[in-house]
Amino acid sequence: MPDTKPDESNPRVALVSTHGYVAANPPLGAADTGGQVVYVLELAKKLAQLGYSVDIWTRRFEDQPAVDEVADRVRVLRVPCGGPDFIPKEYLYRSLLEWGENALRLIRDEGLTYDFINSHYWDGGVAGQRLAEALDVPHIHTPHSLGMWKERQMKNDYPDKADSFDEEFNFAERIKHETIIYRSCAMVIATTSPQLDMLIDDYNVDANRVHMIPPGYDDNRFFPVSDATRRMARKRLGFEGRTILALGRLATNKGYDLLIDAFSVVATRIPDSVLRLAVGGENMDDHERQILDQLKAQAKRLKLEDRIVFSGFVADEDLADTYRAADMFVLSSRYEPFGMTAIEAMACGTPTVVTIHGGLYRGISYGRHALFADPFDKEDLGITITKPLNHKRLYGRLGRMGAHKARSLYTWTGIAQQLVSLVEGRRTLKAVDDYDWAEPWNDGD
Repeated sequence: MPDTKPDESNPRVALVSTHGYVAANPPLGAADTGGQVVYVLELAKKLAQLGYSVDIWTRRFEDQPAVDEVADRVRVLRVPCGGPDFIPKEYLYRSLLEWGENALRLIRDEGLTYDFINSHYWDGGVAGQRLAEALDVPHIHTPHSLGMWKERQMKNDYPDKADSFDEEFNFAERIKHETIIYRSCAMVIATTSPQLDMLIDDYNVDANRVHMIPPGYDDNRFFPVSDATRRMARKRLGFEGRTILALGRLATNKGYDLLIDAFSVVATRIPDSVLRLAVGGENMDDHERQILDQLKAQAKRLKLEDRIVFSGFVADEDLADTYRAADMFVLSSRYEPFGMTAIEAMACGTPTVVTIHGGLYRGISYGRHALFADPFDKEDLGITITKPLNHKRLYGRLGRMGAHKARSLYTWTGIAQQLVSLVEGRRTLKAVDDYDWAEPWNDGD
């Protein structure tokens, strides 16, 4: 590895996120590379603006460089383990003992010291706990999603496939390691209210060691624009008709098939409606191509192939305008720990419908900030999508107040400040867990 010795004039923190393609410009949509990578990068940048130097520790594989400069005082440090090939996150834990030894060797060789370590997802938690114990520094863990919850949801949704889940998702090992991490680290950061409840009730974590901080978004990129600017974006991106947008990785849990079923309800009620599925990464693997083929076959079977656009990967520079160009955004996931794409869409002023199978819907006022529906009920989801498109006042309110809600609570600066406040033992900032997520907020926005 080349010389990595940093300027030590600032306190230094380590973010540990071992799976996927973590980079200054990550290939979003690639295997195991989605919202969590964005979360870690944006959090790192805001921590740097608050006066920290930040090292993002991840795994080195394929032909990635050892060091990647992200921003001023933010860099990615890649440590090899398990050979040169990609390893799915479900099985990466097997190689993390090697990763930890290599990381510790580099830390000691370079004389690095950290105020705290913040790890992400359960594989990052395994790695982060070992580093924290060896370096004797506090370890704060952010799960992003929980194995118990995902296993329950999948068994409920696919009871006929339950016997195959452990082989694919490795739930037994995941839940075992999650339990160890949550009980060993100094603090667990839930990103939604249901996570907070499950950590306490199902994983038996002491309530005093669990706090909730939701994910954030970049308010310098995602914001509403004028109608004229929006029309220009639509023309540039080729949007036609009243466009319903879904965007994200090609994964079964995202519920694109459920959205296509719901769109069959919308299509009969709104003749000029178009469903635009901006799904997948720049390079798809065999499993992703199989999912895409199944979605296209479903569209054809429902005689909707002329009304559904499979637009594919959205380049980062086009992401905000893609949200703005849409008339509606839908998060139709079977299960979704949070739903960052929905927050980004709301921030851009695009009326949004979110799944009830996740944490976000408990943080919004129905009919004020967004709408929510059950994607397993195609009539419920389809009619919910239809309502704002047919009612101008509702449509306008969702666009205005959704953007306001995003700005008021979900910016990355606020998330970083809350994390620093918790670590430093100060509660000068009002954390989100002070609110009652069980009821809609009536906070005047």
